[in-house]
Amino acid sequence: MPEDVDSRQLSKEARARLRGLSKDNAEGVGAHLVMAGRLLDTDPELAYLHAQAAVRRAGRIDVVREAAGIAAYRTGRYAEALRELRTVRRLNGSSEHLPLMADAERGLGRPERAIALAQSEEAATLEPEARTELAIVVSGARSDLGDHDAALTVLDRVPASERQGDLGLRVLQARAVALEAAGRTEEAAQVLSGVDPAALERAAGVLADDEDYVVYDVFDEEADDDEAGA
Repeated sequence: MPEDVDSRQLSKEARARLRGLSKDNAEGVGAHLVMAGRLLDTDPELAYLHAQAAVRRAGRIDVVREAAGIAAYRTGRYAEALRELRTVRRLNGSSEHLPLMADAERGLGRPERAIALAQSEEAATLEPEARTELAIVVSGARSDLGDHDAALTVLDRVPASERQGDLGLRVLQARAVALEAAGRTEEAAQVLSGVDPAALERAAGVLADDEDYVVYDVFDEEADDDEAGA
């Protein structure tokens, strides 16, 4: 474990979840969670191994299974990701990971199940940003099924308030993908013609930037600053 890794780099909420563990175990599990979050973008396979190490030590804690589910998703282990994220839902009652679960269903070649998740009662409880992410997934699922008009309609229904910033760019990108899948390549190119490629690339990474979307809050800079000044 790198010397600069400290379980205090976890968010306050995540640290609170580990309080039922012994001090040594909480520090060890926390360190693995920090590493899982740190490596998720650069070395997702190693991030997955760190998440699994945390599961072996504290498999009944929601943030631990959350880390495992996200890492499994990022490494293409979609069936495992679904199992882990369902476990998280049972442990804490939250449906916040429904968009990831739906996309995992797509990854398993089951777009109809992704659509069913979006039509569930749980989907109605999501925050606006997560509902938009779910709409992006459903658009892809509709395209998978060859229902290209429906894929575009899903995106048309995204509220204007959710078409701002990086999330708005992701909606544009999803529209371009749906048009491309429908064979409307010129329209697809036109959708993105005025978009800065660097901004689009950044926006495309938002779903993978855990805290921004799935609330896998690895680092809490404000908390670290408070502790450093104490």
